[in-house]
Amino acid sequence: MKVFSEVEERLKDIERDIKKCKKCNLWKVKTNYVPGEGNENAEVFFIGEAPGKEEDKQGRPFVGNAGKLLNELLKKIGLRREDVFIGNVLKCRPPNNRDPKPEEIEACSPYLLRQLNVIKPKVIVCLGRHSTSFIFDLFDIPFRGISRERGNVKKVRVWNRVVYILPTYHPAAALYKPQLKEDLEEDFKKIGEILRRKKVSLLDFGIE
Repeated sequence: MKVFSEVEERLKDIERDIKKCKKCNLWKVKTNYVPGEGNENAEVFFIGEAPGKEEDKQGRPFVGNAGKLLNELLKKIGLRREDVFIGNVLKCRPPNNRDPKPEEIEACSPYLLRQLNVIKPKVIVCLGRHSTSFIFDLFDIPFRGISRERGNVKKVRVWNRVVYILPTYHPAAALYKPQLKEDLEEDFKKIGEILRRKKVSLLDFGIE
C-alpha cells in the first residue's frame, strides 16, 4: 500500500473537489475533469488556459500535439514532465475550445490557487495570454498583451521567498505559427537558467 506524503494528500483532496465541481456550466459539457498532474515537489509550475479535445478525452493536461511540443521544450532544458507540475486555469474544456469566460475563470481558478499554495513552485510559467493575464492580475502586474510580455521574467514575493513568473506563448500557438517556436525555445532556456543559478541577476532575464 502506497503511503502518500502530506503534500500529495493535499493535492489529492483538491483533485477530489475538482471532480465533483458544478460551480459553472462546463461540467455539463465536459467528458472528463482535468485537474492537473506532476511532481508534488516541482520547482516549476506550468499553467495553460483550459483543456483541449484530447485532454478532455484523457482527463490529463497537455497530452495532444501542444503537449508533445511542451515535452520537447522541456527535454531541451533537461526536464521531464515528471519533474514539473502542469495545470490549467480551467479544469473543464470549454465547448469547441472557445476562450474561457470571466465567470468560468472566477469559479474555477480557486482550485489552481490551492494547487499553487500547496506546491509553492520557484518558477510559474504562464502559457498564453489567459493564464498570463490571470497570474499578472493576481500579483497586481499590468498586462500589456502576450506578445509584449513574453520572455520578460517578473519577480514576486510569495510563500516567504522570491518566485519568478515567466510568460510565454501557448505551445498550441506555435503549431499554427511555426515561427513562434523559436521564441518558445528562447523563453524556456530562461527556466533552465533560473533553476541552475542560485543567485539570479534580474538583468540577465529581462526582469522589469
